[in-house]
Amino acid sequence: MKIKSVELEHVVGVTTKKLPRTASPEIAFAGRSNVGKSSLINALIQRKSFARTSSTPGKTQTMNFYKVNDAVYFVDLPGYGYADVSADFRRSWGSMIERYLKGSDNLKTVFLLLDVRRTPNADDQQMYEWIKAAGFDPVIVVTKTDKLKRSQMARALKEIRNTLGITADAKLYTFSAISKTGRDEIMEELDEIIGGREDDKD
Repeated sequence: MKIKSVELEHVVGVTTKKLPRTASPEIAFAGRSNVGKSSLINALIQRKSFARTSSTPGKTQTMNFYKVNDAVYFVDLPGYGYADVSADFRRSWGSMIERYLKGSDNLKTVFLLLDVRRTPNADDQQMYEWIKAAGFDPVIVVTKTDKLKRSQMARALKEIRNTLGITADAKLYTFSAISKTGRDEIMEELDEIIGGREDDKD
C-alpha cells in the first residue's frame, strides 16, 4: 500500500451515543496507554506526527478514525489501563470499545499492541478476550523492541505468548518506532487484509 492521503475524519468520545457508520473497511489498533499506538499509525502512514501522540499516559481519550487513501480507516482506540484515570471513565472507555468491536459492520481486524518490556496484565488479557469474543483473531504487534537487547527478545516474546495463550501459528509482529523495524511486514499484513476484502467482492 502506497500512502497517498490521510485525513482524520471522525473523533468519538465516551459520551457519543452513536458510532460512525463508514463505507470502507476499518482496521482497529488497541493497547494500553503509552504502548505506542499513535507512533505505529504514524509510521504506517508515513506522517511524522499526524496521529496524536503524548508522553503522558492516558491522554488519548477518544476513538480516532483516520481515512487512508480514501479507501480504508485506521481506528486508534483509546488507551486503557492508566491508573490516574477515574474508574467511571475507564468503564466508559471499556463500554465504548466493546460496543465498537461488536457493532462495527466494516471492522476487518484488530491489531493488539503490547509493550515488549511488560508482561501482559489483566487489562491486556481482557482486551484480548474482547477481541476474540467479537469474532476476530487479534494480530499481535509487540512494540518498543529497541528497548531490549536481542538476547532478551526471545524470552520476552515467549512470556507474552504464554501469558495470553497465543498459539505458535498466531500472527505476531515486532515493531520499533525508532528504527521502523517491522513496518514493512505489518504493511504487507494490511495489504493482505484489505486485498482479501476486494477479492471477495469480485
